[in-house]
Amino acid sequence: MADQKSAVLDVIVVGAGFAGLYLLYRLRTLGFRTLVIEAADGVGGTWYWNRYPGARCDVESMAYSYSFSETLEQDWVWTERYAAQPEILAYANHVTDRFGLREHIRFNTRVASACYSSTNDLWTLASDQGLTFDARFVVMALGCLSAPHRPEIPGLGEFAGECYHTGYWPHQEVDFRGKTVGVIGTGSSAVQAVPLIAEQAKHLHVFQRTPNFSIPAWNGPLDKDNERYWKENYPTLRAQSKRTSSGILNMDSDHCAAEMSPEEQQKELERRWQHGGLIMWNAFQDLMTDAASNELAASFVRRKIREKVKDRKTADLLCPENHPLGSKRLCVDSGYYETFNRENVSLIDIRCDPIETITALGLRTGHQSYDLDVLVLATGFDAMTGPMLKIDIRGRAGARISEKWSDGPRTYLGLAMAEFPNLFIVTGPGSPSVLSNVLLAIEQHVDWISDCLCYMRSTGFDIIEASRKAEDDWVRHVNDVASPTLYTHSDSWYMGANIPGKPRAFMPYVGGAANYRDFCDEVSDQDYAGFTMSKSAATGHENTVVSPKGPTSTDSQTSRQPRSNPAS
Repeated sequence: MADQKSAVLDVIVVGAGFAGLYLLYRLRTLGFRTLVIEAADGVGGTWYWNRYPGARCDVESMAYSYSFSETLEQDWVWTERYAAQPEILAYANHVTDRFGLREHIRFNTRVASACYSSTNDLWTLASDQGLTFDARFVVMALGCLSAPHRPEIPGLGEFAGECYHTGYWPHQEVDFRGKTVGVIGTGSSAVQAVPLIAEQAKHLHVFQRTPNFSIPAWNGPLDKDNERYWKENYPTLRAQSKRTSSGILNMDSDHCAAEMSPEEQQKELERRWQHGGLIMWNAFQDLMTDAASNELAASFVRRKIREKVKDRKTADLLCPENHPLGSKRLCVDSGYYETFNRENVSLIDIRCDPIETITALGLRTGHQSYDLDVLVLATGFDAMTGPMLKIDIRGRAGARISEKWSDGPRTYLGLAMAEFPNLFIVTGPGSPSVLSNVLLAIEQHVDWISDCLCYMRSTGFDIIEASRKAEDDWVRHVNDVASPTLYTHSDSWYMGANIPGKPRAFMPYVGGAANYRDFCDEVSDQDYAGFTMSKSAATGHENTVVSPKGPTSTDSQTSRQPRSNPAS
């Protein structure tokens, strides 16, 4: 498409994933001159890059979809209970073309910097190719898991075989037949990829530092009766989802573990196991706040693992013992544990025998060398903050986001920041994001941002900025809600613990998606309490400043009790 430098845009959106696509649709429908800038050559965001074998959503297909178009809801047909990456990407492309969005997306353009000028109250974005774009507002729709983490293992660059990262998988199919493969990591990506790689590989070595809890998906063709039920009741089901802790139906529990008999506890755990998926995360109302309640569920899952894995030593290694269930991302699998019963699969405990170096021929631990043809890095992401920090973002008076977030992320509602006027974030730190149905979280943020821009247009304001007090109060509230939970009891990527040198701070909001939605609605209903709005002199307006009433008080925030833990 043509260079956009000549015209000042109303809004630039960075990222053409599900958030960027909906933003583009919504803002253009509302009459805002909007451009999306995307580093890839296609749409889809996470589902564009993560093409590894077995890549699949852990939220059921009928719920992991847009709600803004009734005809889209009715017309699109999912084929599986949990959609695989190719089908999700096809859905993203269908939406893009159905609503004529592609012509407003600039592909193959990576944003390197974004700088705000108080002289003209504009944001200038520069690409890594030297192109520049000006806009009054910027929305970062980068996704929470879009900055793959490549570990600093000695010798990694010396490996002579094929090397892939699950977060940057090639577009062409990777052939593992007849090859010895090593997979480093046992998080969600590995849990999905390992069973399929094992089916092809001559031999597969899985290098595990920390075992993770995984629940069977019981995936299969989408039940037609279930599809029909959803399509007949979408408005009701969407509304019900919004009032849950996670945006996922049938997940919340009404009882604490201690309120149930041992028989009732086990019956409920078995029911959730047989249903499959993320609902195990909320088996009891107090599962993420009470260690004894959590241990009931954790022990149940460990028993299931030992029933699946024939070798006792291997089963013990696969059973998490050092973190509460759900404090690290709960995985959803299709035959992961059973894969370790195959003769061509071995599990290597690198906590006891750490990796020393990668060699040209493979990998060496302290006690053994492994010759490999293929190395797969399933080493996760610099989650939530990583995508933002990869861009040189400078706000008012040159304030750098890298400095602002040096001790952990600071936002107001996960949507905006003090010192960074006219900059919004979709599913940013301090919002439920990865602890909820992300599609529902995306739609809520996009609708809130769009409504805010319409409010500013109708009132004649050009500039909006979160106040320092509102930001401080929200960060305090996010921490206060998280601190009594078990989420903070493990070295998870929620805490930034997977990235060397990253400040330890719990990043998502654990108070529940429904509570969070209420907070956001309360802010907008009070004429955007906690934000300062002004008229830009650069547009010919008088420089009038309006400071709405401060944010919802800390007392009222902290008095609102979090619902039982959200899902991912």
